[in-house]
Amino acid sequence: MGASAKRVEQLDRVVIRFAGDSGDGMQLTGDRFTSETAQLGNDISTLPNFPAEIRAPAGTLPGVSSFQVHFADYDILTPGDAPDVLVAMNPAALKANLADLPPGADIIVNTDEFSKRNLAKVGWAVSPLDDESLAEWSVHPVALTSMTVAALADSGVAKKDAERAKNMFALGLLSWMYSRPFESTLRFLERKFAKRPELVAANHAAFQAGWNFGETTETFSVRYEVKPAKMAPGTYRNITGNAALALGLVAAGVRAQLPVFLGAYPITPASDILHELSKHKRFGITTMQAEDEIAAIGAALGAAYGGALGVTTTSGPGVALKGETISLAIALELPLVIVDVQRAGPSTGMPTKTEQADLNMALFGRHGEAPLAVIAPKSPSDCFHAAIEAARIALTYRTPVILLSDNYVANGSEPWLLPEVSELPDLRVEFATAANGEDGRFLPYLRDPRTMARPWAVPGTPGLEHRIGGLEKADKTGDISYDPANHELMVRTRAERIESIPVPDVDVEDPDENARVLVLGWGSTYGPIGAACRALRQRGLPIAQAHLRHLAPLPANLGEVLRAYDKVIVPELNLGQLAHVIRAKYLVDAVGFNQVSGLPFTAATLENMLEDVVKNG
Repeated sequence: MGASAKRVEQLDRVVIRFAGDSGDGMQLTGDRFTSETAQLGNDISTLPNFPAEIRAPAGTLPGVSSFQVHFADYDILTPGDAPDVLVAMNPAALKANLADLPPGADIIVNTDEFSKRNLAKVGWAVSPLDDESLAEWSVHPVALTSMTVAALADSGVAKKDAERAKNMFALGLLSWMYSRPFESTLRFLERKFAKRPELVAANHAAFQAGWNFGETTETFSVRYEVKPAKMAPGTYRNITGNAALALGLVAAGVRAQLPVFLGAYPITPASDILHELSKHKRFGITTMQAEDEIAAIGAALGAAYGGALGVTTTSGPGVALKGETISLAIALELPLVIVDVQRAGPSTGMPTKTEQADLNMALFGRHGEAPLAVIAPKSPSDCFHAAIEAARIALTYRTPVILLSDNYVANGSEPWLLPEVSELPDLRVEFATAANGEDGRFLPYLRDPRTMARPWAVPGTPGLEHRIGGLEKADKTGDISYDPANHELMVRTRAERIESIPVPDVDVEDPDENARVLVLGWGSTYGPIGAACRALRQRGLPIAQAHLRHLAPLPANLGEVLRAYDKVIVPELNLGQLAHVIRAKYLVDAVGFNQVSGLPFTAATLENMLEDVVKNG
């Protein structure tokens, strides 16, 4: 794979979407292209989009799987609103994604799959490759399947295996088009198919054939380069939100000098956290795949009682099942991290689609007065730091903490600057080792005056035996109490303990300090809001942005910030849950802008809406 003789054109950014049947390997192809791009030093943001059905019929619209990657020579905030290039492996992939393509976009289409049968599956009587329906785009017909099979004719692999390698042909072609390095992909294939060397050779050959096709065909007369982005010095890796969150929990255990116990029941889209954590036993990580959601959190809470950092991971339906045990953890005042990777609901909903609709459940979804801390990461790499922050609050203030990720953040990826371990917060805790009462008794609910946290006594510590259970506790002694005054004291104390947790003030991005409109977001809306506000400022329109990581308790300065602006807009992937909280707590006329399509906001959608607000009020 030598240097190309074709003209090279410089670009500052590109958005590519790989799309095909769920068995076409589009996620793998996109992931490998992203890894190649990360090595080159571009800034990256990705958006995998999985079929909602486990195994939809091949070639149908519900079975389309796609992977979008946005890369640039500058800082980017989103996976891109619309693809500059669509790689469509079959008619379903083309039809499902056509509406997202701007005029002039490139379409690389696998002509081998445009049979009458496959066209009929998506309701096309005539192939769009044979009429004028694709005239507004630049279409590049490529016989991906047959060219791959021909390239592997002498490889010794079965025809079916040869056809499966067409995604590597496509990857080779796109790697040539955008001047991507390829050595890491070849090494990846050697690891993936280590036990079947004939598949290693076949996939290598398919990748090479795709590269060579780009080099020799007249279909593509130009290749492109996107220079590395200017980034802070250090070591980077491309990381998904789920992987970053898992590594954050590992780091939290190391910095706390505590074992980490994860009790989890597999559920989309949280399962990858269990998979990743199970690889890190050498750091004192224990993972248990429980028989159900209730058993999973019960085991995690038991581990916390025993002196470990207890963690449970799930998605919305699982949080509903865990509610009673979360209430028990609140009553016991033990540290516990509950990770909710949100997906579209209600009920089973759309497991592979994103939503931010669990905020009300996180804040209020328990019986009785049962407050806890809630935080939300803003991006895939931020999941690492959010996990550490969740652990810090849980351990310091002896409370359950709900960490609200979502499908968009969890499966998306971006470059992550590896931190110095020594610069991470010190999370060490002191366990109770001796009686703390004046009469020599151990008082399990005698609180630290600074944090209002009760002592954490590991079972088996001599002299520190104490009652455990869900019935109301007497102040200080922890004995069972039905006294009305004591119950009111304990309820108010638990609420005050959460409200008094110090969290950082919310920062406002208002460069010219003359904006009258504030856009307030939380969680994964950070990127689209940021991109929209950046675009408006570049056009001379003043607008301010603030983003919440801590949702309970809210930052102390939030009310002051909100009242400093004439209008407060709250974009959310729900029907206005944070906006309702803001209106109730601060009596501010926060206006929601809501979307519940299972897809993230596009920056263009928010830009258009916010432009109208800024100009017309």
